Amino acid sequence: MDTKRRAIIAAAALAAFAVPAFAQLGSTPAEITAYNKPDREQKLYEAAKKEGALTIYTSAQVKDMGALVGAFNKKYPGIKVEIWRSSSEKVLQRAVQESRAGKHTFDVAETNGPELESMHREKILQAMQSPYLKDLIPEAVLPHKEWTGTRLNVFVQAYNTQSVKKEELPKKWEDLLDPRWKGRLGIEQEDSDWLAGEASVMGEDKAVKLFKEIVAKNGISVRKGHTLLTQLVVSGEVPLALTVYNYKAEQFKNQGAPIDWFSIGPAIARPNGIGVAKQAPHAHAAVLFYDFEISPEGQKVLVKRDFVPTNTKVETPLSRIPMKFVEARVTLDEYEKWAKLYSEIFGAKGR
Repeated sequence: MDTKRRAIIAAAALAAFAVPAFAQLGSTPAEITAYNKPDREQKLYEAAKKEGALTIYTSAQVKDMGALVGAFNKKYPGIKVEIWRSSSEKVLQRAVQESRAGKHTFDVAETNGPELESMHREKILQAMQSPYLKDLIPEAVLPHKEWTGTRLNVFVQAYNTQSVKKEELPKKWEDLLDPRWKGRLGIEQEDSDWLAGEASVMGEDKAVKLFKEIVAKNGISVRKGHTLLTQLVVSGEVPLALTVYNYKAEQFKNQGAPIDWFSIGPAIARPNGIGVAKQAPHAHAAVLFYDFEISPEGQKVLVKRDFVPTNTKVETPLSRIPMKFVEARVTLDEYEKWAKLYSEIFGAKGR
């Protein structure tokens, strides 16, 4: 009898652990992301197909986000992805306004690091877990884990290959004091985070003094928008630009445009990324997309769009270039200081 009773108890215990894994996924992002069994992807997809939709707020270019969503839909058909695109500032503004009004519309925010950090402070985002987090560079995984770096905005210097010879490229910032650069330099209007990064490399006093001297001696054209600035390098109107995103220069270069890029000292980098809303209406689809974007498969899509991925299992030429990271916290908490200095140095009114 004792043997039979033990067998019955053992069978009951096994049955208790044999509850379908789908039920263990839960329904909220917090419960769903905590599920870490080998069938995580399968169960996420099964549940996401039942939801049938996913809403993404993003500041990424349409073609770039379109490529990522296209790859996601090819792997996971049956999930209709709706994209709302605007500037990173407007993505943040809409997410905050909706949250404060008790509206829960978006599932995923895919935008710049500082705006995602602001969403974290507004308690909009969910701390995430994923089997792919361990493969990311340390700078991509924030302590709170409420947003994750998926790609890097890397500030580089770009030049028009028909106007500037490779051998005359500056090797250090002091080289831009040479009269040959008079009337040939350009910069983006709002790259105060780049300045903060450069100041952390060479020292604040030296950086401010040096860039003021360069502007006073040779002048600088201030333009609003990194895409516009890169286009002006391509046209030759700005022979050498100081703050261009490397991926944008690379995209034009791969299209045959007369542009190339390089870095004076360590390239200044800032993680941009993804966050999942705490109240995501399509929570399973949101977590599935999150996993996909930081996985090697999703990261390779970003590489094909000339972005710098954060997953160390995906190779990129910039993996071998020294980089200095600017924390989103610095961009937020010290914004007024660096924006004021940037304006004072470059006369950053833009056009």
